Amino acid sequence: LLHSYDISGLENLPNGPAILVYYHGAFPIDYYLFLQKIYRLTGKFIYSVIDHVIFHFPGISLFLSLHHTDHPTREKCINILKQGHLMGVAPGGVREQNYGNNYYKLIWGKRKGFAHIAIDAKVPVIPLFTQNIREGYVSYGNIRPMRWLYERNRWLIFPIYGLFPVKLITHIGEQIPYDPNITPEKLTEKTQRAIEALRDKHQKIPGSVLHALRQRFETRKQ
Repeated sequence: LLHSYDISGLENLPNGPAILVYYHGAFPIDYYLFLQKIYRLTGKFIYSVIDHVIFHFPGISLFLSLHHTDHPTREKCINILKQGHLMGVAPGGVREQNYGNNYYKLIWGKRKGFAHIAIDAKVPVIPLFTQNIREGYVSYGNIRPMRWLYERNRWLIFPIYGLFPVKLITHIGEQIPYDPNITPEKLTEKTQRAIEALRDKHQKIPGSVLHALRQRFETRKQ
């Protein structure tokens, strides 16, 4: 109700296995709304891969296990996909969560594990992007001492404010089919371009809380 959440491009979601790659906002409520809505619409569970540090936060393990969330090995990921399941991953992880802003730049570094898994499991990659997620929840504290602490231990999550009732829409892009001749580096680059294309098509840059709020109420009038 808070975000009048919606999904666009459901026809791009395959019946079989695939890796769903998404942009990581300051607070990934969009992804969990996506999981729940996909289950209601299709009956499919989506397995999720997240940073192992998240499991150290008290009281969160049960919530994560209920949502089929884990920090599995590459072999376990491949087995899950070969069983016919969908799997979601945000290569930017906590780094993208902390350092990202309303320009929505992807912050993946050299992470390409999802591409290795997609190639080994012979499954397509599906790009996802949630419109206005940085306007609903904003991270702050991106200053030198906080960056130093994060880079030193990799578990620090910057403070967040928000709960702004902006319209959130997760856009599902066209699948990037399995290609036996593609390298992990090329597949990673191709996926980045696909997510950036969704961003450029659907997101006002730089993002604006006022614009996102206005967009929600304009959509409601329609």
